[in-house]
Amino acid sequence: MIDQNGNSKELRAKADLAALPAMRDRLSFLYIERCVVNRQDGAITVTDARGTVHVPAAMLSVLMLGPGTNITHRAVELIGDTGATVIWVGEQGVRYYAHGRSLTHSARLLIRQAELVTNTRSRLDIARKMYQMRFPDEDVTTLTMQQLRGKEGARIRSVYRRLSKNTGVLWNGREYDPDDYESGSPVNKALSAAHACLYGIVHGVVVALGCSPGLGFIHSGHDRSFVYDIADLYKAEITIPAAFEAAKESRDDIGSAVRRSVRDKIMGTRLIERIVKDIQSLLSTGHSEDAIEADILSLWDGKDNYVQSGVSYGNETDAPDPDGDVSEDGYGVILDEGADT
Repeated sequence: MIDQNGNSKELRAKADLAALPAMRDRLSFLYIERCVVNRQDGAITVTDARGTVHVPAAMLSVLMLGPGTNITHRAVELIGDTGATVIWVGEQGVRYYAHGRSLTHSARLLIRQAELVTNTRSRLDIARKMYQMRFPDEDVTTLTMQQLRGKEGARIRSVYRRLSKNTGVLWNGREYDPDDYESGSPVNKALSAAHACLYGIVHGVVVALGCSPGLGFIHSGHDRSFVYDIADLYKAEITIPAAFEAAKESRDDIGSAVRRSVRDKIMGTRLIERIVKDIQSLLSTGHSEDAIEADILSLWDGKDNYVQSGVSYGNETDAPDPDGDVSEDGYGVILDEGADT
């Protein structure tokens, strides 16, 4: 194929969703900065002063783009087709700016999430389920949100004290300035970097499954509320220990050290697979993952009924348009072009 400038242009078939690795089977995340990201065949290439590395796009869960990163249109095209999530972040990955598209084309989990979060009783039920995952040996089904927050606060303080004692890292509380990463103590810097990695992974899984990052059950009012809900389930196991371990080593590049530690823990615990299962269990749709990732588009028909899209329904209530294209108001017919209409 030749473009408008007379240059050769390869033909590219869009990746089939069914042929792509499921989110639970992918690698965790890749943080890069001060480099150029391009594409070569089915891999993205990352080039800096040290050379070029190739990363199979279809096996990547989250690509975190730090400062000084230039990414080409062809690389974004490949990443979008393979369902990996791109997140633009600040230095050391501790600030979130934007993200790319999701893996699934289905809105089933999103609809279920919206139903649950907009009903006070079901929202409380899901919040209790989340806290129950932190306290597996206790019954929290009758506790109020205030009681649950108190128990969680005591649990996390206990985790901090235990890790401080075990590692010898001084702990005076969680103190940090989100606008000045370097002003924090080593352990607080490590915590910020570690949590940012976890947020990136969780955000990637949330949007890959088609859920809304902003519809949280415990957190509320932020565009990543649901991300924080889910991430809090794993901090005591993954990021807080990784941060204290990195601070114990007293390295200058503590951000890089803790990212490597978090990545190892994510892979070792198969965290992505667990996040997928936990979100599906919490939202409890009763559908398989294959159904969740199906590429289906329907039209709402009133109440809880749905009909097939891509079909002309112009003559259901009105006489057909004389030209056979659209009704007088321009909306009577939906042409057979699926989501592009």
